[in-house]
Amino acid sequence: MNPNAEYFARYEAIVAISGRMLFAARRACWSELIGLEEEYRQLVDGLKEAEVGVRLDASERTRKYELIRRILADDAAIRDLANPRMAALSALFSGTSQSARILQQIYGAG
Repeated sequence: MNPNAEYFARYEAIVAISGRMLFAARRACWSELIGLEEEYRQLVDGLKEAEVGVRLDASERTRKYELIRRILADDAAIRDLANPRMAALSALFSGTSQSARILQQIYGAG
């Protein structure tokens, strides 16, 4: 496979994973989303290696920017779906911390 084809194959794979991540977020399948994030990170890390020797013409740059826009749109949508969940978890943990402090005051350091 030539460097440009491999480069775009990696971008397409990232787009596919980000779409799957968004689908998981829409269904509130947070554990599935977390699992996909690792695969996403590995693909992004591999993209750095694939960039070596790649020279893009104007149409390829346009294609690259469109793929990046799709990835960023999915990311924004995932964040919109995850933020209320993260806020709820944060409130739960802050309440847990407060409860732990109260218990520690009542029962002493353990």
